[in-house]
Amino acid sequence: MSSKHLNYTIHSKHHHFGWDNSLDPIIYSKTGDLIEVDTIDSSGSQLNIKSTIDDVDTLDFSKVNPVTGPIYIENAKIGDVIEIEIIDFQSSGWGWTAVIPGFGLLSDIFNKPDLHVWKYDKNTLVDAAFSDFARIPLNPFVGTIGLSLHEKGLHSVVPPRNCGGNIDIKNLTKGSKLYLPVQVEGALLSLGDTHAAQGDGEVCGTAIESPMKVVIKIKLLKNISINSPQIETFFTNNIIDKKGHFIVTGIGPDLFESSRNAVKEMIELLVKKFNITPSKAYMLCSVCADLKISEIVDIPNFVVSCHLPKYIFD
Repeated sequence: MSSKHLNYTIHSKHHHFGWDNSLDPIIYSKTGDLIEVDTIDSSGSQLNIKSTIDDVDTLDFSKVNPVTGPIYIENAKIGDVIEIEIIDFQSSGWGWTAVIPGFGLLSDIFNKPDLHVWKYDKNTLVDAAFSDFARIPLNPFVGTIGLSLHEKGLHSVVPPRNCGGNIDIKNLTKGSKLYLPVQVEGALLSLGDTHAAQGDGEVCGTAIESPMKVVIKIKLLKNISINSPQIETFFTNNIIDKKGHFIVTGIGPDLFESSRNAVKEMIELLVKKFNITPSKAYMLCSVCADLKISEIVDIPNFVVSCHLPKYIFD
């Protein structure tokens, strides 16, 4: 989008590392404004295109998941709703995926660091190569986007909350709309943690973490009420699903354990079928495999399935 249409541009230097309703707004916006937001990758620029596995081991977790903002929205009151439409992305052309010790769905199994650095065409967004056998369909989206909490003080960006934050829903891509409930006057919107691709669940804890510029359109909605984030998406012709999937399952009385078991089964399938290391298979699951609750009514056991598109191996 041409800059002449923008109402504001926010540089990535205006970032913060936690939700805090005492932070001074970077801009004061109105409903209908178009805003370009420059983001930093989720490592807070600690990792870059030349990073190695050793750099993963020295990450400072006080500097992860920075978000750019906050944006004050005129006339936004407690109980209102903010609609954020994702207009466009300007991608950087690179990203990273890592296994970080102590983090991820299988952190007890994968306790050694690993790293994959991606390069992709930022203009065409052609599928990114994982290795000589797999290519990941790119789907830029905003991983962390939220409003300030009502509670005073500094609150971690890492856990998702009812007013948004680190929700990591891959459908929050170009053309989608996000609705968030306002907890403080002015709403105080911030966003970051942009991803070039991710599987539902982000099982190893990281997606294709990639800094980007995001253009959003803000709309203030009065006289409606929601309790947690809602998203509206629109139809796209998805060739990925037409190729079919590898699907494995985890079955048991605990959804968390069933999720872990489903991912472990997919890792085993990939290791055996494609002769890759378990750690690489774990990262591959995180960027393109989808965890789904397939059955939750036939007590005492539930079914979690893990879906990996065959498209990536063409």
